[in-house]
Amino acid sequence: MRLQELPRLAFPLLLLLLLPPPPCPAHSATRFDPTWESLDARQLPAWFDQAKFGIFIHWGVFSVPSFGSEWFWWYWQKEKIPKYVEFMKDNYPPSFKYEDFGPLFTAKFFNANQWADIFQASGAKYIVLTSKHHEGFTLWGSEYSWNWNAIDEGPKRDIVKELEVAIRNRTDLRFGLYYSLFEWFHPLFLEDESSSFHKRQFPVSKTLPELYELVNNYQPEVLWSDGDGGAPDQYWNSTGFLAWLYNESPVRGTVVTNDRWGAGSICKHGGFYTCSDRYNPGHLLPHKWENCMTIDKLSWGYRREAGISDYLTIEELVKQLVETVSCGGNLLMNIGPTLDGTISVVFEERLRQMGSWLKVNGEAIYETHTWRSQNDTVTPDVWYTSKPKEKLVYAIFLKWPTSGQLFLGHPKAILGATEVKLLGHGQPLNWISLEQNGIMVELPQLTIHQMPCKWGWALALTNVI
Repeated sequence: MRLQELPRLAFPLLLLLLLPPPPCPAHSATRFDPTWESLDARQLPAWFDQAKFGIFIHWGVFSVPSFGSEWFWWYWQKEKIPKYVEFMKDNYPPSFKYEDFGPLFTAKFFNANQWADIFQASGAKYIVLTSKHHEGFTLWGSEYSWNWNAIDEGPKRDIVKELEVAIRNRTDLRFGLYYSLFEWFHPLFLEDESSSFHKRQFPVSKTLPELYELVNNYQPEVLWSDGDGGAPDQYWNSTGFLAWLYNESPVRGTVVTNDRWGAGSICKHGGFYTCSDRYNPGHLLPHKWENCMTIDKLSWGYRREAGISDYLTIEELVKQLVETVSCGGNLLMNIGPTLDGTISVVFEERLRQMGSWLKVNGEAIYETHTWRSQNDTVTPDVWYTSKPKEKLVYAIFLKWPTSGQLFLGHPKAILGATEVKLLGHGQPLNWISLEQNGIMVELPQLTIHQMPCKWGWALALTNVI
């Protein structure tokens, strides 16, 4: 949109935003005011804490250069970091602009059903797709992103709709969307920024209409906001939008949101807290949180130059999941598809490996609660979860002791009542109480082929205190 076009569009847009939303079915009894005090009091829908594990998907025009980072445009044009400048000099003509990557984002091998099947096999319970990153390119045919969206440019397909349909038809996963509030180089945002955000042209004509469009058309059950551009939540009208989302929207009963709704809101306001990228505090938090992290240690988007050592191993990923869940968090594990819509084999392998681990040990992850201790202080790399109603505590251990004896310093056994089993093995195991506290469990003597899994094991302890 050119700036001189704004006055002609401003009145109808203003009228659109003032109109009441379309009628919805009967509302829930609790109504939320457009204040953080009211919105923060909303109870997080139970499904999110029960899910524990989701897949993040960073895909966009940045997947075309697929070099360095999904922040490619910023690092090349704004910060002029030498390796990005050199990459463009070596591979593209001098007149080449970032917008010229748009037609090259073909997604020609994108098969939403295939993606859905991989995600189902991973054991994840929800996905979050980048519907729009900071570059501004929308993966749906946004009415507010003329000629910079997946219908008009590149794939010529509604990527969001195709994946939504596949996820909902073929899997038991919840469908979620990431959305960047700001855009690095949008002229209206830059003009608002130069006014110290006293002007609000960009959120009124772009961000808010797109958010309503996304929610009404695709009904995401996770709305993962990001990129406040240094602007406060009042500039974005975040509380007004969230009040509509929780009171009126088609997903008002099940939707969860994060904490990135304006400068200063992170780790303070919103639904679940993310606090920072790759957030893994290692201790219990009083508020529901999520650890969003990447399999590629250096980038969220796909990188052609990544080497095998740049990817976390399945052992490292299982450890991240176990640590996160034992401390009350969810793990949102990121992959970056290629420009033509394929999930590279290293990402697919990690996802399928996680799924095979969860097939055996999911009982110790899904729908669990934190326990009175998060990790063991006698034996390192032992983490606890629990199911209080079933009187179960799970001890997840990441190293199989060479002695065959696992010492647990925190569970206290009850004579005649405590039972210990290894998930995937099933037979009761022998144990003895330790003099001070805890128990020693005799693990079964198994060959490598008899092991229920390879990268971490879980004991189910019944009736311990």
